[in-house]
Amino acid sequence: MTTATSTTTTSRYAKVIEISKRVRWEIERDLIRGRDFDYGRPFLPEGLSLADELEFLDAGDRRLLSQVQGRTYAYMFGLAERFISAKIMEIGHARAFGDQVEMEALVRMTDEELKHQALFRRLEDMMAAGMPAGYRKTAEPNAVAQAVLAGSTWAVLALTLHIERFTQAHYRASIGPDEALCPLWKDVFLFHWREEAQHTVLDELEFLRADDQVDAAARDAAVDDLIGLVGAFDAILQGQATADAAYFCALAGTPIDVLRQRRIEGLILKAYRWQYLVSGFMEPRFRKILFSCLDDAQAIRVRNAMAPLVYAVPQQAAVFDAMAA
Repeated sequence: MTTATSTTTTSRYAKVIEISKRVRWEIERDLIRGRDFDYGRPFLPEGLSLADELEFLDAGDRRLLSQVQGRTYAYMFGLAERFISAKIMEIGHARAFGDQVEMEALVRMTDEELKHQALFRRLEDMMAAGMPAGYRKTAEPNAVAQAVLAGSTWAVLALTLHIERFTQAHYRASIGPDEALCPLWKDVFLFHWREEAQHTVLDELEFLRADDQVDAAARDAAVDDLIGLVGAFDAILQGQATADAAYFCALAGTPIDVLRQRRIEGLILKAYRWQYLVSGFMEPRFRKILFSCLDDAQAIRVRNAMAPLVYAVPQQAAVFDAMAA
């Protein structure tokens, strides 16, 4: 790396630190502020929950479905941030005696990800108190983190960049513009978005650094790791979709027969695949960065792995039209 490039890179880490300090917030003092969730309003917008695709649900049950999915949305972010914070801490430790500006940026990101985990645990406590009993989380965060971190650094950072890019897309395209959502829910993801915006900069820098450090054979193996991580995450989504469908059907006011329950479970899985997998792989910046590192054969493997999930793109997702390969 040339001196000019090193200076430019250091300045990007320094900018992240500057903005991180400016947007810093605290969970109780700045975000929750003594408020609770408004269960008379939806949590997730229909562009993410896809609740409007179940024509037999009335408005109250569509709202309930958005709240059940919203509870899982918070849970899934807490799940992901367990391995993200561990990976960034590992990278920071390896660079402890290098560029101290980079080191500070990575430490701040780790601290913020730990805070986000605490936030999502706090939200789960609030929703457990405010929603009927019976909700079930199907994956244990430490087990998921250990499984993910067994993959190559290249693959883990690619997955991390994917996750943190879709957080930006979800807020900008769906959550932020929807004035009908629960105000506290909107604020949670506004505050989360502000800090994650800086994390995406670091994710990109660290992923490209990792890519520079692998040879062709290692990168080829890492592509397989990434595809494997997507498959493992999809298995988590399948289990959670089944649990969430059962929970929703037990609470819904609409009569639910066997056929409707199957449709509900299929819709929830479709929504989760859209939220956590497809929308991220369709996000333009993520696609640009990932595919710039792949040769033609590797790009085809990634596209083929994602092909069975493309059905999850909702018709109303016009904002993502330009993202399709």
